[in-house]
Amino acid sequence: MEQRTTSLDLTDFTEKINRIRAAISDVVVGQERVADLLLAAILARGHILIEGVPGVAKTLTARLLAALIDADFSRIQFTPDLMPSDVLGTSVFNMKTSEFDFHRGPIFADIVLADEINRAPAKTQAALFEVMEERQATIDGTTYPMSPIYTILATQNPVEHEGTYKLPEAQLDRFLMKITMQYPTLDEEVRILERHHANRRLTTLESVQPVITKDELLRLIDYVGHVYVEPAILRYIALIVARTRTARTVYLGASPRASVAMMQVAKSLALLHGRDFITPEDVKSVAIPVLQHRITLTAEAEMEGHNPVKIIGRLVEQVEVPK
Repeated sequence: MEQRTTSLDLTDFTEKINRIRAAISDVVVGQERVADLLLAAILARGHILIEGVPGVAKTLTARLLAALIDADFSRIQFTPDLMPSDVLGTSVFNMKTSEFDFHRGPIFADIVLADEINRAPAKTQAALFEVMEERQATIDGTTYPMSPIYTILATQNPVEHEGTYKLPEAQLDRFLMKITMQYPTLDEEVRILERHHANRRLTTLESVQPVITKDELLRLIDYVGHVYVEPAILRYIALIVARTRTARTVYLGASPRASVAMMQVAKSLALLHGRDFITPEDVKSVAIPVLQHRITLTAEAEMEGHNPVKIIGRLVEQVEVPK
């Protein structure tokens, strides 16, 4: 495939992105791929669902990323008794002015960590619908806009389901990607132990200095719209998503929203790698995180031991790569 000459000056941004990657690797061991996808989600103006067992640095990675991009960070611990007003905020009557004053909830931040989102009941989960899709919250008839870099990072435990409420398909579809944080490899875990043995505190964030400002990040987000996509690659994306709707093992396939998400994430990853055009490899690399939470397998496929990750990987390999 013919490559284009880069028309965007990405030199300064590439250097800053590399510094962000290095800073994350210096604190969190073995999650380089996750860091790239989190950055890509922010550039694509989307939200991420992070799945992983406790202790794999989900919260630490989110807080560290917020510190490195000079963003306001908020963490919400979702529990079965959490109410929508606990998330969005509430109006309180002011005796002095005889008017209601709105007290903003923790959802009003640049980067919001929704910890164990599936532990909250459906009513509280539904309160996130508008802020995720429209980037605004309407409370008592008044609309409050969110930050231009507003991003929700929601986590859930893939193992323990007692006392949890499964996210409905409509809400899952609003997450740009689903990332699975795996256990570290043996060598990576040895490095973690070596750091702790040397009394190096991995969770200290006070000394972390921002690498990129909000204005610079907004410029980079604007650059995403200028990343070139060949017509053949647009068709490649559409073919992959279409395969999810005809596969024998898939009961419910991905919608056109998934196609748009794949394109936007691929464009963001291209920028993160210093390019203003996307390649088929960019598309293949984002297929699983973009699609795995958007398809429902048939009962027979689940009983046979299939899972969305393997199914999507197989479907991608069946689509001819554009030359």
